[in-house]
Amino acid sequence: MASDRVLRARPAEGPFALTLIQSNANRLYCLNRAAEDQGLNRGMSYADARAFCPDLISQPAHPQADERFLIALRRWATRYCPWVGLEGRDGLVLDVTGATHLLGGEAALIEDIRQRFARAGISVRIGMGDTRGAAWALARHGGGVAAAGDMLAAIGKLPVAALRLEENISVALQRLGLRTIADLSHAPRAPLARRFGAGLMMRLDQALGTQPEDISPLADPPHYGTRMTLPEPIGLTSDVMAGTARLLGQLCTKLKAQEAGARVLTLTLRRVDQDSQQVELRLARPLRDPHRILPLFQRGVDAVDAGFGIDQLRLEATQVEPLPVQQVSHVSVGRQDKLDDLITRIGTRIGLENVQRFLPADSHIPERSFLIAPAAYSQPERGWSAPRPRPLCLFPPEPIAGTGPHPPRQFRWRRMSLTIGRATGPERIAPEWWLSDESWRSGLRDYWQVETRQGRRLWLFHTPQNPGWFVQGEFA
Repeated sequence: MASDRVLRARPAEGPFALTLIQSNANRLYCLNRAAEDQGLNRGMSYADARAFCPDLISQPAHPQADERFLIALRRWATRYCPWVGLEGRDGLVLDVTGATHLLGGEAALIEDIRQRFARAGISVRIGMGDTRGAAWALARHGGGVAAAGDMLAAIGKLPVAALRLEENISVALQRLGLRTIADLSHAPRAPLARRFGAGLMMRLDQALGTQPEDISPLADPPHYGTRMTLPEPIGLTSDVMAGTARLLGQLCTKLKAQEAGARVLTLTLRRVDQDSQQVELRLARPLRDPHRILPLFQRGVDAVDAGFGIDQLRLEATQVEPLPVQQVSHVSVGRQDKLDDLITRIGTRIGLENVQRFLPADSHIPERSFLIAPAAYSQPERGWSAPRPRPLCLFPPEPIAGTGPHPPRQFRWRRMSLTIGRATGPERIAPEWWLSDESWRSGLRDYWQVETRQGRRLWLFHTPQNPGWFVQGEFA
């Protein structure tokens, strides 16, 4: 399944495999039919696989993407029955009881699934039986439909590994001469249970139907949306805000139950002429407090054209983030909440991405010692850790007249004649050799903090390799 997902996006001819590092070794994670025909198998080391098959095409595996793809297939499989669950990392299990007649029987249902997967470019192995264990055994080691009522006749000739046993147990059973499921079913149960545990007999009973095994379908993800249909159309802003308040209360209750917070909210207002107006609210932080969210809708609702009236309101959280319950202080929370609300209000006018803040960066180069990030998608840092003070205002280096390694006593800067009264330094800063920065090609810089008699406190530096003096910052 994983290799099919990759090949659907980027087709490749010939043997293909996905690799994953397991136990400090790069091994084959999933491979296509052409690679299996070359004698390769899952779990083989990548070096051995290349030795057997020099033409092997490989890519790194992404188990998270494979899991998302399998969940998408699970949703698609609900077209055949409502009870669909996951079977391992590459399989689905369906309870089609009472649903096969909708497609003309079991054989027709299997053929329809096979054709749809083939058109999607996904190879599939299908087995069907009265029990989950029998269906798994047929899908992995046989294929087809087991006759109703007699599971032993359908799967008896399959190897014992078809019972979903661990590899060491399967090998031990084969060494005892119990190679097939029929051999295992006719063997004495008590000695086998004492030696291999009750799990062996449980798997056998589940496959034969003497012990039930349920299918646990995945729960659908929570839907964060509420709707209100009005008996009479409304058009006043106060009425729309009142309806939004009721919807917010219901939505925030759902969010609190899932320990989540809304990041983007969409309010859809349907008019009587079937036209719709939308108000999107993007929040600076995940929220589920209706009293804080409601006032933020005011500006968007004021701009809505109600037409001949609004008869339906729908509120949906289109982007949700985790918001676990945490212990907070009554002193710090109020200030942070007000700042987040202010960022949201400004962001609704100019965009959340345009409300930015400075963050410290791990670099001793003045130009690289900070980052600019959107305030809504970053957390404020406590401050910069610098061994020496840095100027509040930093600008590109501006040359001044001066010679020698010490600051000039008098110089002109920005049409001002300045005289140095006190100088502190130097602080030598070397360029970061792993970065190519044109402004630092001159080499070392010796920085000085100077106080002028005219009241200016400047940050000067001298370049020893290419002698020259520059002003780069000003202290407050």
